[in-house]
Amino acid sequence: MIDSAIFKYIIDLVAVLLLALGIKGLSKVRSARDANRLAAMAMGLAVVGVLVEALGSSGISFNAWAWIILGTFFGGVLGILTAKRVPMTAMPETVALFNGCGGMSSLLVAIGVVLFVVEGGKPGLQTDVIEQISIVVSVFVGAITFTGSIVAMAKLQGWLSTPRWTQSKVRHAINIAFASLSLVGGIDLFIGGPNGLWLILIGSGLLGIGVTLPIGGADMPVVISLLNSYSGVAAAAAGFVVSSQLLIVAGAMVGSAGLILTQVMCNGMNRSLVSVLFGGALAVSQDISGHSGSEYTNITSCSIEECALTLEAAEKVVIVPGYGLAVAQAQHTLREVARVLEASGIDVSYAIHPVAGRMPGHMNVLLAEADVPYEQLLEMDTINPEFPATDVVLVLGANDVVNPQAKNDPSSPLYGMPVLDVNEARTVFVVKRGMNAGYSGIKNDLFELANTSMVFGDAKKVLGDLLVELKELGIGKK
Repeated sequence: MIDSAIFKYIIDLVAVLLLALGIKGLSKVRSARDANRLAAMAMGLAVVGVLVEALGSSGISFNAWAWIILGTFFGGVLGILTAKRVPMTAMPETVALFNGCGGMSSLLVAIGVVLFVVEGGKPGLQTDVIEQISIVVSVFVGAITFTGSIVAMAKLQGWLSTPRWTQSKVRHAINIAFASLSLVGGIDLFIGGPNGLWLILIGSGLLGIGVTLPIGGADMPVVISLLNSYSGVAAAAAGFVVSSQLLIVAGAMVGSAGLILTQVMCNGMNRSLVSVLFGGALAVSQDISGHSGSEYTNITSCSIEECALTLEAAEKVVIVPGYGLAVAQAQHTLREVARVLEASGIDVSYAIHPVAGRMPGHMNVLLAEADVPYEQLLEMDTINPEFPATDVVLVLGANDVVNPQAKNDPSSPLYGMPVLDVNEARTVFVVKRGMNAGYSGIKNDLFELANTSMVFGDAKKVLGDLLVELKELGIGKK
């Protein structure tokens, strides 16, 4: 019969391989769904491995097994309900919450080792230097991840705004004080002091709040990616604490993947990670006078009928989805409009900006939910050269990612940010509820161009009316 330790080693090895394949598969829209299942299977195997090891050790009491069973049941039910009930518009907040839960898990593991694992007759006095350092890192990063993620979730949900005082330089001194308190606590915990755990816990928890609170909505995609990386680092540190090779490898993969994605997001927004973390909210931290306060003077609006007639005569149409599309839950109606256009022989594709929406890949998941073909989802570098040959661009709820100021106005806060060159198309229709600015807080010069027309209204209603008009024109029956 196979020894439980060997069996767990085999399970862990398979779980690591599945997790690696899962993370790799997430890089492509076509394979993302199956990749997510592989990653979930890997985590399931990891849990099985822990239980197998526990069965072989005979050191777990009945009460411990009761907690394990209850935790598995309630956690599983909560996960299923969350997956079924959370709308796409709330997915960024949900991801932030999951990141926070990951950080809290690693934090609790380290706290449990300090308070309850006995070595040399006293809890918390570890003799292994690597384990001591790992405990400090796990508590520090785990607490930052948890509190920072909760703040990010609250801001995305609209429960918490950015206080004006957090944009002053005083916040840097406050955060340095929190970091210093964490450092003192870490040193005290490292040498076996009784109060070090609570000092580092308080200091790092407050530091997570202090760093995340000033960051504005425009930078939230970067923050979510970074917090994801933090949760991986905390998990890897917890792996050293409990001597789990699986947790070390999995945490390292998640941490590195999150860091790479963070850099991609920063490049997509033309922002450095330092400016995101220490520069405060984009619209507040930069001088935007003359931009956010400017009024639109040359806006052209059009009716649904005019939009439908223009689409009827088009040969190539590009759709640019934004967060407004997600808010309106209009992805399925959009798919019906696209089907009608395609049935008439019109070439339809979707331009996906790296930071469209409120999290990386938000638009890809939104459109995949409506069964949009993967090959029609084109990244910015692929679609930009095609805009001069595009007859109609339909912008749905996007703002900053299509603003020409990013290329034409050196004084703009967006200058240098890669954007979709929709202004080069023959005709642009922008569907918006009103003339409110995007996350950056500045006006969009695209709206005043001669080839741009505004279609005001909720995206779902506008698309529904557009679908009716297209059918009445006989489009899709040719």
